[in-house]
Amino acid sequence: MNDAIRVFLVDDSALVRRLLRRTMDEQSDLVVCGDAADGRMAVEMIGRNVPDLVVLDVEMPVMDGITALGLIKKQHPKLPVIMFSTLTSRGAAVTIEALSRGAADYVTKPTGKASLEESIAGIRDDLIPRIRALVGTARRAASPDRAAAAAAIPALLPKRRLTCQPAAIVAIGVSTGGPDVLRQILPALPATLAAPVVVVQHMPKMFTTLLASSLDARCPLTVREAAGGETVAAGSVWIAPGGLHLEVERKDRTVLLKTHTGPPENSCRPAVDVLFRSVAKAYGERALAVVLTGMGSDGASGATHIYNGGGQVLVQNQETSAVWGMPGAVVEKGVADAVLTPAELGREIIRRVAGA
Repeated sequence: MNDAIRVFLVDDSALVRRLLRRTMDEQSDLVVCGDAADGRMAVEMIGRNVPDLVVLDVEMPVMDGITALGLIKKQHPKLPVIMFSTLTSRGAAVTIEALSRGAADYVTKPTGKASLEESIAGIRDDLIPRIRALVGTARRAASPDRAAAAAAIPALLPKRRLTCQPAAIVAIGVSTGGPDVLRQILPALPATLAAPVVVVQHMPKMFTTLLASSLDARCPLTVREAAGGETVAAGSVWIAPGGLHLEVERKDRTVLLKTHTGPPENSCRPAVDVLFRSVAKAYGERALAVVLTGMGSDGASGATHIYNGGGQVLVQNQETSAVWGMPGAVVEKGVADAVLTPAELGREIIRRVAGA
């Protein structure tokens, strides 16, 4: 198939490579164009015949995944790379670093207790949709119709509102490609920002803990993983913990964080929609929602609540998004006040919190 997605596999385990290849072979639109047992071999082979996407192991002999990622992205900046990681503290830490260095997404390896069929099913359910979404985004970016698609976006935006209240909270929703773009936006926000920031990033528990720590080391604002019960105040960024929804709840003049194990929404927990609805209720016209790169449509319904309540909504533009599913869904609903690059979003958050 000329249109088949060409995937290159990198893992030091022959068994894992066979599992991945078997999973790809079951898909009519995917083809494995090559594989390698270490990062050095992968960099050399990819340089000779560039695939549409790379699935890259984190820990390997000869050359590890982080080193290989840096070389691959240097030589092929637009090539999507999905990290294939173990669900361990070390695997999670290295994966967060990889995502901050340009990896588009990650998938955790099947546990040793899983049967062969369970392993294949897990890979199929987690990995295949990501491959299709990321390559679809890359192909659309290279399409001659790209300019026409970009030109159509302004017609979907609502009429400019001439007056808005200064934002008293910034609520961010993000998924695929999130750590990299958060690393661009959050460090641009000053320690004097007069509004708290709350973030839902679709990730498991161990990963959100490490993400908060990684961002805290780079940001003027204090970045923490939310535990629940904290007072929401300026000067801090709270990341929703993996596996728990995050909400804000107003009690008299105080706003508190709340975490809970409510049902998943949009197949996600934490879900952006859950956070955004609570922000709309607690802050009304002084809420500012920011929807960044991600698969699916989580955040579109919640952003509509914020917009209809008089709040403001910003989204990341298509050109800089790893996947324009989440921000695109907000634009299609007609509730995005502006569509901006990550650099522009940082400046616009500061401006809108200041009431400019």
